[in-house]
Order: sequence, then C-alpha cells, then structure tokens
Amino acid sequence: MADLANATATQLLSRLAKGEVSSTELLETCLERIALYNGELVAVVAMDVDRARAEAEAADRARESGRIKGPLHGLPMTVKDVFETEGLLTTSGAQELADHVPQRDAESVARLRAAGAIVFGKTNVPRYAGDFQTYNDLHGVTSNPWDKGRTPGGSSGGAAVAVATGMSVVELGSDIAGSIRAPASYCGVFGHLPTWPAVPNRGHIPPAPGWVSIPALGLAGPLGRSADDLDLVLRVLVGSDLCGVPGGRLPESTIDTLVGCKVGLWLDNPLVRTDHEVMGILRAFADKLAGAGAILIEGLKPPRPFYEMHTTYAKLLFGVLSQSFTEEEYLALIGSQDPMALGVTQSYRDWMATEEKRAKVEAGWPALFEKADVILTPVTPLPAFPHSIELPAPQRQLLVNGKEVPYFTHMVWTNLASMARLPATVAPAGFTADGLPVGVQIIGPRWADHSTIAFARLTEELTGGFVPPPGVQAV
Repeated sequence: MADLANATATQLLSRLAKGEVSSTELLETCLERIALYNGELVAVVAMDVDRARAEAEAADRARESGRIKGPLHGLPMTVKDVFETEGLLTTSGAQELADHVPQRDAESVARLRAAGAIVFGKTNVPRYAGDFQTYNDLHGVTSNPWDKGRTPGGSSGGAAVAVATGMSVVELGSDIAGSIRAPASYCGVFGHLPTWPAVPNRGHIPPAPGWVSIPALGLAGPLGRSADDLDLVLRVLVGSDLCGVPGGRLPESTIDTLVGCKVGLWLDNPLVRTDHEVMGILRAFADKLAGAGAILIEGLKPPRPFYEMHTTYAKLLFGVLSQSFTEEEYLALIGSQDPMALGVTQSYRDWMATEEKRAKVEAGWPALFEKADVILTPVTPLPAFPHSIELPAPQRQLLVNGKEVPYFTHMVWTNLASMARLPATVAPAGFTADGLPVGVQIIGPRWADHSTIAFARLTEELTGGFVPPPGVQAV
C-alpha cells in the first residue's frame, strides 16, 4: 500500500474517491503518527478523537451512498491553535485561555468543515502567535523534525511540523509576518499567504475571543505537502461573499509553463545579508529555472529601500500586536523608547501616518509586475536556527554569516508581501550541508494567488518537492 502518512491531500482524496482507503483509515494514520512523534516534537496540543472518529465513520457511510459534502470530504486535518473551534480547546498558547472551549468555529474553520474536512486537533503556537519560534508556558516548546535542537519557526510552527511528519494531512495556519511562510521553509513543506483580505480571519485569537471585526494585518492560509494541496484548500477558504475578491473568486493562473516565464530575483538585502548557504541554494534553484526556460531578471528596484519597507511594516505590526498585551504589560511599555514599545503604544494618528507609507509602497508594486511575472526571494535570511527563548524577543540576536543581527530582521523578506498585501507561496528549494530544508518565497501580483501556487507546482519537477524528515517512517 502506498505511504498514507506522506501522501499529499490531493492524492489521498483521489484514493478516497476510488475506495482505496477510508476516512477512518486516514484519521487513524494521523493518530498513529501523533503517538509516535508528538511527545518529543510537541506539535499537536489538543484533540477531539471521539468526535473525529464518529465524523470519519459518517463520512465513509456518506461516500458509500454517494453523498459527498464537499471537496475535502472525509479528509482529517488539524488547525493552528489560534482559530476558534466549536467544542475543541482553543488557547492561543496563553495560560489565561487554558480552559477556553469556544461555542462557535472561526469563519475559516467553518468553511473547512462545510467542505467536508474532519478537524480533529489543534497545533502549537507561541503565546498569542507573537514570535518567530513556537513555544509557550502552557504546552511547551515545539521542535523541528529535521533537527530537534532547532525551531520549526513561528507562529505556525506546530502546523508545519504536523504536516511534515504526517500528524496532519493539511493545515490551516495564519500569517502576519511570515507565520506560515517561515515554518514552511524550515520544515520543508509548502505554505501560502493569500492576497489580503481574500480569506476571512474572524475567530482568530488575537484579537480577543468573540471579536467579529477583521484585524488590519494578517490572515489565514494553508500549509501542505504539495502546491496542489495549497490550491485545494485555498479554493475552500476563499468565499464568494466577502473580502473584496473581484467577482467573488480569485482568477485562475496565468502561468502554465516555466518556458518564457519572467522571474525577478531579489536574493540579498542590505539590512541583513542572506546566509551564504541559503544564497547558494537559491542561486542553484534559479539556475534550474533558467535551465527549464525561465527568464531571470535581476536588478529590479524595490518600491522603496528595503530598510524603509522593513521599519514601516514593523511599526504597523507592533501596533496590531498591542492587542496581545495585557493592560499591565501595555501600561509598563508607555514611555519606553524601545522601538517595539513605541510601536505597541503608538497613537492612532501615528499608526495611520505609517499606514499611508505602507499604501504608497503597495502602489509601487504593479510597475514591478509589468517586468516580471513573479518575484523570488529568500523566505528568511537563514535556515532554521537553534532554539533561543531565554531572553525577551527584543534582546535576542540571530547569527547570520558569523555575525549577530537583531532578532526582528528575521522578517525582512516575508514583510515585503505582507505590507503590499500580495500573495506569496513558499516551496521547497533545497537543503543545507547539515540537511536542513530551505524554501523560496514566490511573490505575485495582487489576486494572483493561483499563479504563485502554479509556479510552485512547476518547481516541484525541478526540486522533487516535499521530502519527509529523516527518521519519519512510512505508514
């Protein structure tokens, strides 16, 4: 029998349709993987096994009688523990929410269930999704399956680990500053940041449980073991009723071949130089694209200097993250001259002035896409790094090319798409000498989500796509 734990969601749905496997078997495979690997990796932090088994059995009976609920019928999956799930513990990694069991689903979770998905568990996050690593006092530290001494990234770290190890078939993550994209790169899976605001984020924590307004930054998106998986889940998440998508649906891909595809390259950043090994991997990846007929374009000028774009988005991000601070924590930051504190406590007037700068940057991107179909960048300046949680985040440093750089420069590449509200897909690009996966970020024009995913699909033929971590056995 083909490997159920490492197959893609698209492959498994095909096998379900042919009667080669049942939803019950797929669910039990995920539960077996959790029993095998979750103890040392800490990816899945809550489950509702009894309900999931009942739903899987019902899905199998429905399929036998020809009643298909939707495109995800009978597919077991987990979701990031920031999305409210009716009847299933949702903590966002916060002690004060240790017993929070919502009475409703987040909008994106509701859409997955309506399409037939069986949501059986939740995956770990940093407290209120507020870090580039995944850890909290409630559930512990999540480790990278490629090297347990390293982080899987954050804040969708548990999600990426679950997908990489077969604990889940696909995942629902969220991304405000690389929270889907960095973990996808660090764990060797695929991830997608949709065009803002194509996917609803209502029911995401933060903000506080029960809020119905949509945050000004960040949104939900999929992680999977193939580009096809991303496309499959994205079509479920994007509805026809909201979020400004023209015509109520995303346009189909305009990219069906690498031959003649114009590919812009931004591989280095003066704010923090790209790790030499990551640079080599992405250069080799670009060479493969050229060998397949793509047209590489270097020297494209960004809408504004990289440093300016980074500081602009960081100020907006810290303002939005202020919702994650308790009143006591917030008041303690007032008067501090630390850049993060200034961002958290800024006035609405200041935030809107920065938002105007962001909008002007966004307005400069269409000119770039007159010259390139997609733009490729690193996902982060470095591969997955060793766990580093002893110091508060503002005091941490990252080691890049033997030099220490500020912790928040981790998002210099992911914030490009975030601040311009553009779609960005991450696909595996290669491995370091130590065997750590490295992804590539594929940025496209506004609403061109299916095009960036299609480009990622074409790269699978060049790189081999998803590879299971060592020590993760087939089932």
